[in-house]
Amino acid sequence: MEVKTGLILGYNGVHPFSKVNITDRASVQELLRTLLDPLEPFFSPLKARVKCPGATAVRFDQTASEVEGICRPLWGLACLLAGGGDYNGTEWWIQGIKAGTDPESPEYWGYPRDNDQRMVEMCPLGYALAVAPVIWQSLNEKERGNVENWLGNSINEKNMPNTNWLWFRVFANLGLKKQGGKFSQERLDRDIEHLNTFYRGDGWSNDGPEGIHQMDYYSSSFAIQFLQLLYAKLAGEDEPERAAEFKKRAQVVALDLIHYYDNEGRSIPFGRSVGYRFAMVSFWGAMAYAGVELPEPLTWGMVKGVVLRHLRWWQTQPDIWSPSGTLTIGYTFPNMYLAENYNSPGSPYWACLAFICLAVPADHPFWTSEEQPLGDALPKIKELKQPGHIMSYLGGHCMLLSSGQACSYPMKGTHAKYGSFAYSSAYGYSVPPGLFTLEQYALASQLGLSDDGGEFWKARRVSEYAGLEHRPHDDDPNGKGKGKSTTPVLVSVWKPFPDVTVRTTLVPPAEETPNWHLRAHRIDAAGRAVMTADGAFAISNERRADGRYLDAWDATKCEGTSPRIIGNYDLATPEGWAGGRQGAFAVSKGAVGIRALEDIEGKKKVGRSAMLVNADPNSNIVESRTLIPTLQHTVGKGEVVWYVSAIYAKPSGEGVAPESYLDGWEKVPEIPAWLRAEMEE
Repeated sequence: MEVKTGLILGYNGVHPFSKVNITDRASVQELLRTLLDPLEPFFSPLKARVKCPGATAVRFDQTASEVEGICRPLWGLACLLAGGGDYNGTEWWIQGIKAGTDPESPEYWGYPRDNDQRMVEMCPLGYALAVAPVIWQSLNEKERGNVENWLGNSINEKNMPNTNWLWFRVFANLGLKKQGGKFSQERLDRDIEHLNTFYRGDGWSNDGPEGIHQMDYYSSSFAIQFLQLLYAKLAGEDEPERAAEFKKRAQVVALDLIHYYDNEGRSIPFGRSVGYRFAMVSFWGAMAYAGVELPEPLTWGMVKGVVLRHLRWWQTQPDIWSPSGTLTIGYTFPNMYLAENYNSPGSPYWACLAFICLAVPADHPFWTSEEQPLGDALPKIKELKQPGHIMSYLGGHCMLLSSGQACSYPMKGTHAKYGSFAYSSAYGYSVPPGLFTLEQYALASQLGLSDDGGEFWKARRVSEYAGLEHRPHDDDPNGKGKGKSTTPVLVSVWKPFPDVTVRTTLVPPAEETPNWHLRAHRIDAAGRAVMTADGAFAISNERRADGRYLDAWDATKCEGTSPRIIGNYDLATPEGWAGGRQGAFAVSKGAVGIRALEDIEGKKKVGRSAMLVNADPNSNIVESRTLIPTLQHTVGKGEVVWYVSAIYAKPSGEGVAPESYLDGWEKVPEIPAWLRAEMEE
């Protein structure tokens, strides 16, 4: 095999990643090689560092950033070698490990301090040592001592964040243990015992101790569940009880996690670090790797389908690459507004976790089964108690409603990554590229409140109360009927200002109106007047024919907006506004919209108005130019107001005719009887 170097993606260039016909194990091996090959020109002279294109700074030093560049791709390379695959560039990493751990080398990685980023990169190195013996066997006695000192002794002496990071020290020690190197069993055991205190039940672990509610992909594919399964595989013979517990947790949580993926191959973007892209499916390969028996109704054909369809979907995203063929910071395109302060140019290669499936033997049913769709075996609506989510497969996309999660430390766009009301596999969330007016706040699936006339906005971040509750169906008002007699709802209470309280209730779609979900807000503006803006999903603001901004709705083209796109505060142009009940929608890649339902006949009219927010470019993580159908209103000081918003979504997709995008728009759901009763109280 010839290693291809010097890749340059010019105008209309196609990355080799997108050319692989993904059908079997060998094709996924080739897919990984297309990720590793473009890194070759960016290795340092002694191969200890990889400086990926991009001069962006992060919260840690440049050397640590370049250590990320060499260590994160090790996830893929180690899995390839563990499964019997080969790569001609393997020697680059072996030489780099030798130089990087040698204190006398000019490319020494440096002794880690407390809470040092280097500790994260010790995890893939520890795993690689454990499963790819060629690395350890290529080291002489002095070089092995260097690795022991850097990988084991240094991390065992230092403080670490009280999060999933503790798993990284476990794997540093485990990698040395598997090769007979010096390690600390006492530290390893203490870390796992402490990590077990993060366990909350139903298979879910929190990313931190009591008092933190953060259950995103770190709780599954990026770290905790993933590393529990790898540990069960590698240490299971010596620690059968611990391995059995980790496998049991995976079996239970699998029936929840399956709801984050759709049949188009997409995952629901939720939480931080979504720039790790295809690592979102690594949990499923780890299940196979650890020899876990799937719980019914899951099959290996379904699991294989989730993983391979996901990789194929990323093949259709040509803008994830730099011109030199390396992964960029972003989601479907380069996007620094999305980035966390720890996302260096080498950071996206945590995506290589997805290739754990290559360490799975060729005769495992993961590889021998025929791919299967998720099918009708899964419930269309499912409540997930631990993360505080209600999942839905109705309406042509995979969607979750969320309440109660919040990042435990200041993070860019944290209110969008955790505090939005709804997240969709078809319509990604939006982050603010600036902090001035609605265009920059880009409040997709969020309620914003402003006390200064619309310049600065506050959205839900931390909830004083968040709970998964149940309400009776309208045909069973007492909730005492047989079968499915109640509807799950998410209730949260939050304060955008100290003297303004919002109580939000999220209601999932119903089979009769599958493209709609409801959100009800009770706003008590006790201390000040506030403007409000309630946003639907963000959708592409590009015409199919030429990529220009959308025009007014044209039924003959099945494209456009209603009302017209005018401006967020242009009240002098009536055609840019509509009544709240009439609502606003936009049609491009499917359709999204929002209507106000609270103006019930015989009641005092609230009088919200509908319009389109022309969000600043690059605010959304999936589409670079977007519109957000939005309802606006002002609540006077001392007023208590109820809003009931109906949010419409029907994504484009295979077999979905553009003529059908608005089929459900006129079939608006009714306010449930229980909600009317709550409003009247």
